[in-house]
Amino acid sequence: MRKNLKRDLQPHLAVLAANLLFGINFSAVQHITHGFIQPFALNLIRVGICVILFWLLLFIYPAKAGIKKEHLPRFLLCAITGVVINQLLFIKGLSLTLSIHAALLILVTPIFISFVAAWLDKESLSNWKLAGLALGISGAVLLVAGKDRSGKAENVLLGNILVIINAISYSFYFALVKPLMKEYRPTHVLRWVFTLGLPFMAFFGWSQFQTIHWENFGQLEWMALALIVLGATFFAYLFNLYGINTLGAGVTGSYIYTQPVFAAIIAVIFLGESLTFNKVIAAALIISGVWLVNRRTR
Repeated sequence: MRKNLKRDLQPHLAVLAANLLFGINFSAVQHITHGFIQPFALNLIRVGICVILFWLLLFIYPAKAGIKKEHLPRFLLCAITGVVINQLLFIKGLSLTLSIHAALLILVTPIFISFVAAWLDKESLSNWKLAGLALGISGAVLLVAGKDRSGKAENVLLGNILVIINAISYSFYFALVKPLMKEYRPTHVLRWVFTLGLPFMAFFGWSQFQTIHWENFGQLEWMALALIVLGATFFAYLFNLYGINTLGAGVTGSYIYTQPVFAAIIAVIFLGESLTFNKVIAAALIISGVWLVNRRTR
């Protein structure tokens, strides 16, 4: 019985750990991009190391390494939307705005995913989904338009806008990658998406990478970098894939609601950000919107 309980709990704990790592990631990026590593250089490090690790997985789980020629354009589009635009704008936006803002705005991603999928698949939209979109956008607008001088934010408005564009880009990636997930293993898809995205990251981030003063790094900075690169990128992706394969996409996706909770607690304690009434209302609107969009109707 204990073995069964352990087996049932493992995927839930893995997905919860992934979202905890994502929550920590917001504050870690905020810290390290202020005086240590510029955003585009951080993306180059992130993607470069993950490419190496994803290819090393082939030694642990041997499989075919190639992809079909007819799938290459779609893989390239997935790399551009899911890695290049998504990662560059997320890190840059997060470096400009507040951790709590970014964590809440990321919640609109499932709303955009639903509407992009409906647009590409030419499906009709229910009144519930339209109401969810309205609520989600209202919450996002409330955050974007609000003024907050807490934390290390340099340009809250621009940062919030970049995070929203990042969410839209990821929504297109999510719709584009679905057919590939049916043809290949998820880790194989991620391996190639990251690999094809790496040259773009090098183009945008190499000049910033050369300006890093590694001698200024202390234990906290090295720990933050490890959490960003290994924790919130490589292991978090694998934990989520494990959750999707065992629990399903719906249950795994529901854990996204824990991200802003973790992010808010960490940002308030370590970055001096404030949890205002405005943010609570925005969170309620966005979460209600996500719930309505994902609501199943007969």
